[in-house]
Amino acid sequence: MQNFQEHPQTMLLTDSIQPLLDHIHPDGQYAIGQDCGIYWNLAESLGDDPVRGAKAPDWFYVPNVPPLLNGEFRRSYVLWHERIAPLILIELVSGDADEEHDTTPMTGKFWIYERAIQAAYYAIFDAARSSLELYALVEGSYQPVTADEHGQLPITPLNVALGLWHGDYRGMDTLWMRWFDRQGRPLPTSDERAEHERQRAEHERQRAERLAAMLRSLGVDPDV
Repeated sequence: MQNFQEHPQTMLLTDSIQPLLDHIHPDGQYAIGQDCGIYWNLAESLGDDPVRGAKAPDWFYVPNVPPLLNGEFRRSYVLWHERIAPLILIELVSGDADEEHDTTPMTGKFWIYERAIQAAYYAIFDAARSSLELYALVEGSYQPVTADEHGQLPITPLNVALGLWHGDYRGMDTLWMRWFDRQGRPLPTSDERAEHERQRAEHERQRAERLAAMLRSLGVDPDV
C-alpha cells in the first residue's frame, strides 16, 4: 500500500460490485483479491525465488473458482493450479506509472499481466493525474478500450464500465474509480443502497399518511 487512498479505493470497488457478482455466481464461486499475490509461473523457470514468479495487483476478480481453499481464506492465487485467469486486474498508481506500464519480459507488470497471466482486462487508475486506462486482451495482446457515450470504459462480460467519480466515500471527498452500469449510473455501495431503502420506506410512510388523512377528511376511518 503506497498511500491512504488505496485501501478505501479497493473497498469501494468490492463493495459496489459484490451484488452483481453474487447474481452472476449464485453458487458463490468467485474470488476477489486485494493486494494478493498471483503466482503465474513455476519457480523453477525463474530460479529459486518463488516471489519472482508472482505479482500482487491492487484488485482482481476471478470467476468460477471457490473463494476459500480447504475452508480457509486464500493467501495467494496459484494460476498453474487453478488454470482460470482473472477477468480483470486493477492497479492503483502511486508514483510515475512506469511500473504499471512496464513491458519488460518476465518482470514488467504490463508484460506479465498481458503475456503470462493473460487477464481479459487490465485497468490502471492514476488519481493524481485524473487518469483511467483500460486494456482488453485481443489475440494475446492488450488493446486500449475506447470510452462509451458516457465517457466510461466498458467491460462487456460483466455488462458494466469503469469510470471516474468525484465524491465522498468513507469521509474522503476526492476522485475515485467506480463501477457504472451501461446507462452511466454508478453501482451503489452498501451505504448508498441502505440510504436508498431508507428513502423508499420514508416515501411509502408519507404516502400512507397522506392517504389516511384524505380518508379521514371523507369521514372514513383508515384503520378499518
